[in-house]
Amino acid sequence: MVALTEKTEKRLTIQTVEIGQETTAIRSLDWDRDRFDIEFGLQNGTTYNSFLIRGEQTALVDTSHEKFRQLYFDTLTGLIKPTDIDYLIISHTEPDHSGLVKDLLQIAPEITVVGSKVAIQFLEDFVHQPFKRRIVKNGDRLDLGNGHEFEFVIAPNLHWPDTIFSFDHKTKTLYTCDAFGLHYCSDSTFDEDLAAIEEDFHYYYDCLMGPNARSVLSALKRMAELKTISMIATGHGPLLSHNVQELVGRYRAWSQAQAKPETIIGIFYVSEYGYSDRLAQAIANGIGKTGVAVEIVDLGSEVDLQELRELVSRCAGLIVGLPPASGAASIQSALSTVLGSAKEKQAIGVFESGGGDDEPIDPLVSKFRNLGLATVFPAIRIKEAPTENTYKLCEEAGTDLAQWVTRDRSIKAMKSLGADLDKALGRLSGGLYIITAKKGDVSSAMLASWVAQSSFKPLGFSIAVAKDRAIESLMQVGDRFVLNILEEGNFQPLMKHFLKRFAPGADRFQGVRTQPAENGAPILNDALAYMECEVVSRMDCGDHWAVYSTVYAGRVSKPDALTAVHHRKVGNHY
Repeated sequence: MVALTEKTEKRLTIQTVEIGQETTAIRSLDWDRDRFDIEFGLQNGTTYNSFLIRGEQTALVDTSHEKFRQLYFDTLTGLIKPTDIDYLIISHTEPDHSGLVKDLLQIAPEITVVGSKVAIQFLEDFVHQPFKRRIVKNGDRLDLGNGHEFEFVIAPNLHWPDTIFSFDHKTKTLYTCDAFGLHYCSDSTFDEDLAAIEEDFHYYYDCLMGPNARSVLSALKRMAELKTISMIATGHGPLLSHNVQELVGRYRAWSQAQAKPETIIGIFYVSEYGYSDRLAQAIANGIGKTGVAVEIVDLGSEVDLQELRELVSRCAGLIVGLPPASGAASIQSALSTVLGSAKEKQAIGVFESGGGDDEPIDPLVSKFRNLGLATVFPAIRIKEAPTENTYKLCEEAGTDLAQWVTRDRSIKAMKSLGADLDKALGRLSGGLYIITAKKGDVSSAMLASWVAQSSFKPLGFSIAVAKDRAIESLMQVGDRFVLNILEEGNFQPLMKHFLKRFAPGADRFQGVRTQPAENGAPILNDALAYMECEVVSRMDCGDHWAVYSTVYAGRVSKPDALTAVHHRKVGNHY
C-alpha cells in the first residue's frame, strides 16, 4: 500500500541585511528547491541575492526569481521607492536573477539598465518595451557618488555569455552573480561556517563553472587587477567574507586542473538563440564527467576568427549547435570557420537549437562527415520545448563523445597497472546488482558489483559509481533509488541487457519486466530481492563516487536462493 503525503507549499522567505556602508543585501530564500535543472540536485535549497547600493545616486544589482514577485517588491518598496533607483546593474540575464526586471521597469521606466552588450540584447527580447541602457566593457566605471565608484569586469561564460562582475571601490565588494556561489539556503548571510558549505561550493563549481574552466581563469586574471577584494557578493548562497582568499584560491586550483588535460572538446553555439544555451550546458556537464576539458564558444558574440581556427584545430571533438538560418553574417562566417578548420578523425556531434529558424541539420552533418570526421552520437533534434529527458539525452551525448575521444588513453591506462598487482586486485569479488533510479520523467539503470554494507544503525551500504555513468546525476544527496539484487544461476539475461551500450536518451527498461517502487524507481521483476534507498553522502574517489545510502524498505522474492557473485581476474577494469 502506498502512503499518500499531503502536498505542502514550498517555503519562500526574504532576508534583508546591511552588508556594508550604504549597502543592503536582499536575499530571496528558496528553502525547499531540490533541483536546479535535471543534472543539478540540491540538498540545501538555494537563494537569489540582490543588492541595493545608495550613494548620491542609487543602484540595484540584479533582481530575483519570478516566484518571489510579491515578496520581493514588498521588501524593496519597504527600503526605497523603486522610482528613486537610478541604475539597475544586470550581472547576467538568466531568469533566476532577472526574472523581475520587466516588472521593475514597468514600475520605474526611468531606470538606466547597465550591462554587457549581449545582456542588453537579451533584455530587449525579454522586456518588450523601450528602456534606458548603458553598455559597459571591461574596465568601465560608474560613479554613484559618496565614494561608491563601480568598476566592471567582463566575465563571459560564468556561466552565461553575458556575465559581468561589478566592483564597488568604497566597500571593496565584488558582485559576481553565479561565480563563487553555491546552492545553499540558510539564515546565515555570510560564509563563517566553511565546513558546512564547502561540499556544496565544490559541487556548484563542478556543475556550472568546471566546464568553463578557461573562462574562470580569464576572469581571475582580470580580478587580480582590482584592489583588495574584501567581500564577494554572490548571486546564490551565503556571501563570501570570512574565506575570500581561500575560496578564490580553490577556484583557481580547480580551474587550472580542469584546463590541464591535453584532450579538448569545443562546443560552438549561438547563446541567444532558441534553447541552445541550456542544451550546450547539459552537453558540457556530460563531457565534464569524464575529465575532458571543454571550450565553449558563443558564435553570436564578437569572435576572433583566427583564434577560432586555432581552437578548432586543437580540439579532439567538436559539438555544434545549429544557428539561425537568417542569422547575422558574422555568425555564418564563424560557422564557416569551424567547418573550414575541422580535421579528419575529429569527433563531431550536432544539435538543433529549437529556435524555429535552425539551419538544416542533415546537410551540416554531411559536410562534417565528408571532411572525415566521426559522428559519435545521432544528431539531436529539438522539435518542441526541451524536457528533463531532453537535457538528460544531451548530457549522455556529451559523455559518449568524450569517452570516444579518450578511448586510446583509457586502454593505455588499463595496461599501465603492474601485472602482479593487477591480478591480485582482480581477486576482490562482489555480488551482482542493478541500480535503478527515476527523477521526474528521467530514469536510468546501471549494473554494479562494487556494493558493500557499511552500517547497522542506520542500515546503510556503499556503492562505487563511475563519474561518467549516466545514472550518476540521479544519485545526488537526497535522491532515492532501488538496489536490485540478482540471483545466482538466473542473472545472465538481466546482466546482458544492462551491459549493453545504450544510445543517448535510450530507454534502459525496454523489454524488461518492472514495477514501480514507492519511491518511483523501477523494481526488476526477475530480481532475487530489492531495497529502496536514499543517498546520504558521496565521497570523491578519483574516477568514482563512493555513494553511501540508507535503506528504508526491501523484500526478498526467493528466500532460499543465493546472490549472484562476480569473479574477476584483473583489477584494471570491471
